[in-house]
Amino acid sequence: MSKIEEVRVDMFKAMKEGNKDTKETLSMLLAALKNKAIDKREDLTEEEEIQVVLKEIKQTKEALEMTPADRTDIIEECTKRLAVLEQYAPKMMDETEIRGVINATLAELGIEAPTSKDKGRIMKVLMPKVKGKADGKLVNDLLTSIMQ
Repeated sequence: MSKIEEVRVDMFKAMKEGNKDTKETLSMLLAALKNKAIDKREDLTEEEEIQVVLKEIKQTKEALEMTPADRTDIIEECTKRLAVLEQYAPKMMDETEIRGVINATLAELGIEAPTSKDKGRIMKVLMPKVKGKADGKLVNDLLTSIMQ
């Protein structure tokens, strides 16, 4: 079952249960998936569907970060939205798994003590391995912490 069908089924279920917040979030996600398919003019691949979901999660997190602390209504809405969207995202790698991929990449490139000069070359090989499975900012931070 494609993400579009899965989201549509879950959205109808939320409507029947009267869960307005979940229904609105799924409606927004469904619209984003359909718009991407329309732009592409063909069905989305599973990877493209995941990218749309991750983009929606990223946008919601950015909105949450930019919201003033006294706007609890917006913070609550974004938190609920994130909880729903993360059900459709793939399981993200944790720090230990990312460190393993970084170490494997360093070994593959033959770099024992990475420096800031090597960072571009390392990231070029590393990022395709973790794309869609790990947060790019976290990968960058972990790589920077390893560097000398």
